[in-house]
Amino acid sequence: MLKKIGVIFGGMSSENEVSVNSANSILKNLDGEKYEIYPIYIDIEGSWWKVKFNIAKDINIEKKKEKIDNIIEYIKKMDVIFPVLHGLYGEDGTIQGLFEMAKVPYVGCGVLSSSVGMDKVYTKIIFEKAGLKQAKYKYVRKYKDDYIYIDEKFNETRLALQDVTELIAKDLSFPMFVKPSNSGSSVGINKARNIQELSEAIKYATNFDSKILIEQGISGREVECAVLGNEDVIASCIGEVLSAEEFYSYDAKYKNTKSKTDIPAEIDEEISDKIKSQAIKAFKAISGKGLSRVDFFIENGTQDIYINEINTLPGFTVISMYPKLFKASGIAHKELLDKIINLGLNR
Repeated sequence: MLKKIGVIFGGMSSENEVSVNSANSILKNLDGEKYEIYPIYIDIEGSWWKVKFNIAKDINIEKKKEKIDNIIEYIKKMDVIFPVLHGLYGEDGTIQGLFEMAKVPYVGCGVLSSSVGMDKVYTKIIFEKAGLKQAKYKYVRKYKDDYIYIDEKFNETRLALQDVTELIAKDLSFPMFVKPSNSGSSVGINKARNIQELSEAIKYATNFDSKILIEQGISGREVECAVLGNEDVIASCIGEVLSAEEFYSYDAKYKNTKSKTDIPAEIDEEISDKIKSQAIKAFKAISGKGLSRVDFFIENGTQDIYINEINTLPGFTVISMYPKLFKASGIAHKELLDKIINLGLNR
């Protein structure tokens, strides 16, 4: 009997379009002889729809066939759910909690690991505890017209933005990267080279989240490693990101065709092995399950390895690193999807 698999995509985040592209790629590579496939689209307002999929024509969202009113009843018909949702409400533990409540098996990380992995500040706190080297950082929260500066011991001080930037500049060196704590695909991220740019970048980032992470920039190579497993976790080869822009922004990832990836990356075997080991350690540190992609920097000169972020629901578009890394490691797309689904069924 075929396994009923619900592929959920779209979502209410700024990454809705990326999610649709990922879902197209996954649906094209799922084995129709193993699975009875149910594409489910969540629109930007949060409504759920049954939609049609045709390998030749991709997902037809514009002609939604039927709205799903009783979401719980519908997903409980599935043997397993494959959430292909990036960003808020899909990657942050919220929809994973829905699956847990409905007692439906699902692919990927659980509630805790998803929420921690989505929140860049709390990811850093856990990586710090795990002894993983990372860039120096500060974080603030926007509150009404002021900002709350949080120190290393979680003491809070309510300040004007100018005072916040001056405090940050005392501890971190320029350039700095300013990021919304809860956002993916590099949405809302800017590079700041001076106090003025730092102030503008913080204000801009508050359009996406009230909690803002500020990191000291690292001059080095940007590399990524994919991991797969529940308890017995394996790591892929290492891939290098060659951004066509000053840093790997949303546009550089998805719109600038001059951005490239080098898989496998041309790095020493010793460094490659260390990155793989640290990727698995980071994944386990947040109680990860199923799959994740872990991003690092290799610092110029020192060759020191700095962990950057973990992505608990990495992209599956035709240009996405996660499937490409495992393909280069000997696991083809269809086989990779089978493994991920089985991990969800057997978690």
